[in-house]
Amino acid sequence: MYKLKISYIAIILLLFTACGNKKTGTASEASTNRPADTSATQTVLFFGDSLTAGYGLDDPNEAFPGVVQNKIDEAKLHYKVINAGVSGETSAGGKARINWILKQPVDVFVLELGANDGLRGIPISETVKNLQDIIDAVKSKYPHARLMILGMQVPPNMGGVYAYSFKAMFPELAAKNNMALVPFLLQGVGGVSSLNQKDGIHPTAEGAKIVGNNVWKVLQGVLLSKN
Repeated sequence: MYKLKISYIAIILLLFTACGNKKTGTASEASTNRPADTSATQTVLFFGDSLTAGYGLDDPNEAFPGVVQNKIDEAKLHYKVINAGVSGETSAGGKARINWILKQPVDVFVLELGANDGLRGIPISETVKNLQDIIDAVKSKYPHARLMILGMQVPPNMGGVYAYSFKAMFPELAAKNNMALVPFLLQGVGGVSSLNQKDGIHPTAEGAKIVGNNVWKVLQGVLLSKN
């Protein structure tokens, strides 16, 4: 079972780049398409790659940030979700565009980047630096924003030390920056064919619901901490 899971993660990361060579979407295009709600006075910004963007889904609101918005609405919390995901994004790409994204108000920042770095074998130290620079940019612009990071994993084909260090960087960044943490974003979805698209790597709408629930289990506490 362990070998099967590792194989699936390897496939997931190999194909992330294949579908991510063409970056699509802008901050405004990626925002959840909902009517203006004057009661939603605070913003939850999801900043990530194809998983955040909802690659392959018919409706962008089916991506897990859209699922989270539905959870927020059901809980009657006054937050609106902004989906700032871009397919194929690396930590370096995220670092390059973060200042532009931060032109809009951010109350809760959710970071989902790093998988494409792992595929390319980018040194862990470089990925950590880029992610830390993104986090620092958010802290500088919005010092009172609450922070959250979504973890991913890579297979050991790059070496056991690399795989271990990659997995460990997410909780380490979370601890260093007082961020809430989802250890593995695709828990319960990775390797389940019925929950993934034909490419075998991107969740279907049903799979995205589970991913959204993984995020919501942690994010709910973050949102309630100031309510």
